[in-house]
Amino acid sequence: MLPQQEQPPMNLTQVQQMAMGLVENICSIICMPVEVILRPQYGTRYFPVPIAFFSAIMMIFVPFLSSVATAAVNMIPFHTAKPPVGLFGVGAFAVLYFCLSVVHSLRLWRRMVHMELEQNSQFEGPALPFFRLIPGSRSFWFTRMVLEPAFVILTAWILEFTFIIQSGLATYLYFAALTMAAKNFVVWYRQWEYIRNLMDMRFAAPIIAKLSRNEATEDELAPIHLASFPKNISLDIRQAAISHIARLFSPGGEKPGDSALS
Repeated sequence: MLPQQEQPPMNLTQVQQMAMGLVENICSIICMPVEVILRPQYGTRYFPVPIAFFSAIMMIFVPFLSSVATAAVNMIPFHTAKPPVGLFGVGAFAVLYFCLSVVHSLRLWRRMVHMELEQNSQFEGPALPFFRLIPGSRSFWFTRMVLEPAFVILTAWILEFTFIIQSGLATYLYFAALTMAAKNFVVWYRQWEYIRNLMDMRFAAPIIAKLSRNEATEDELAPIHLASFPKNISLDIRQAAISHIARLFSPGGEKPGDSALS
């Protein structure tokens, strides 16, 4: 029997990436019904199949749970529950979502068959036209992280105040707006982190080159959390250490300051 190879422990960078992926997926499931309305021209692969599946399951069970909660409250002795105020509730929104899903499925199927109609299948599509009239809407990420969630919250508040939607649906829209902002921030942060890593590598490369020649000072090594080599270290060990340090500073590599987690 060959001995089993132990898996290397996870570092903080890997834990952070896993946590960000979990947050993005959960937020995508919750806010997908709202995004379908806000960005009707999303690409064929913008919503992964598991996200669309769990979002549909959510929209099936949320109206059911709302009805069960209302019935349970009415069963409390000496308590009379007031009927929800508003024309449309969570159930009506679920019906709207599934109707839009049917329409979008036909549009997406046409793009899947005629792939030349789509340049980027993972693009979420442009914002609604009236967002161009809002200051700051020229920034794509500002629109996604701030303007669109704020629009959903404001719209939900106005519809609830005018008794068009019920408080349960308004609460869902408030929560969906916050999850949409969180999801978009995670996507933006990943792209920023990738560019930032490239810039950090460009900054660290001359310092690592000077370290290989044992010419780097402590002040130059401090920003990248490295210490100078001993003066009497052999050349082969120095080159091996430099190669290892260069791999650490590559995108996706463990940074010198990361601690291992078992």
